[in-house]
Amino acid sequence: MLNRSVNRRVFTGALVAATVMQHARAATAAVGQAAPEFSTVDTAGKTHRLSDYKGKLVVLEWTNPGCPFVQKHYSGNMQSLQKEFVGKGVVWLSINSTEADSGDYLAPGKLAGWMGSKQAAASAVLMDESGNIGQLYGAKTTPHMYIVSPQGQLVYAGAIDSIPSARVNDIKTATNYVRQGLSEALGGKAISMASTRAYGCSIKYKA
Repeated sequence: MLNRSVNRRVFTGALVAATVMQHARAATAAVGQAAPEFSTVDTAGKTHRLSDYKGKLVVLEWTNPGCPFVQKHYSGNMQSLQKEFVGKGVVWLSINSTEADSGDYLAPGKLAGWMGSKQAAASAVLMDESGNIGQLYGAKTTPHMYIVSPQGQLVYAGAIDSIPSARVNDIKTATNYVRQGLSEALGGKAISMASTRAYGCSIKYKA
């Protein structure tokens, strides 16, 4: 009788754990599905929610100034994209999921200072030290890029461009997937390359 009771509790516990895992997987971002909602603060302490930008195209850019691949694209390429498309009404959210104990971590003021020194033109720079947003979206590298449609659907996930290197000279010969996708979306077309393999430095998530 005791064994049956123990077995029942073990089974129930396993069922609950499996259900929790199913819900966790269901909440993970997937191209063609609704982009998961999130809420966090920017480097100035202002709260941003993805749903605040319903009705606009939104770019999510995972960043880490200590990463050579980020430095490559902040030689001018990323800023150029930001300025071009923010100027066309796109909301650009740069997100840093580096944990506070990492050597690459920059406190909000220092991160804002670095972005300012690079003349970045993101709509906001968001803090995600917990890594919750990054893990929700399955962000693996810096940079890792996402595009969310005005209807709130994830329509692109992957690399910024087609040449996975840290060499600045490769930017000019690469296909820029983000520029291509945003241009297609703004033109009322489906994004032709909706998913690509992201490259860069691994995100320093909180253990």
